[in-house]
Amino acid sequence: MSFISFLQQAGSAASASTTASFLSTIVPFLLIILIFYFFLIRPQNKKQKETEKMIAALKKGDKVVTIGGIHGVVSSTKEKTVIVKVDDNAKLEFSRSAIAAVETDKPAESDKAKKDKKDSESASGADKTETESK
Repeated sequence: MSFISFLQQAGSAASASTTASFLSTIVPFLLIILIFYFFLIRPQNKKQKETEKMIAALKKGDKVVTIGGIHGVVSSTKEKTVIVKVDDNAKLEFSRSAIAAVETDKPAESDKAKKDKKDSESASGADKTETESK
């Protein structure tokens, strides 16, 4: 009987240690899965949704860049393709998925505004030198 009780005690001790070792094995795998999700999978899904929105919103007159690096203006759209005007007489038909980006004109300062700003700065600089010489 002492042999059977010894086996029972050993079995209960072994089951407790296997549970602990199982948890210590599974926790790192779960952490790795979480890291992959938040650093790789989730950002990729966000970018893919943004790209799908951009492609769905293509309209005539948009400036686009293809995945091959061709810049042009959308002249017409079809269900699965886009016709891009790349020169006065050159139009190319691309699959919608071949559009890499839509260029947006940022409200940058115009050349005239930049020139006026430089002129005003140089005029104020001239005023400073006149007052310093007096």
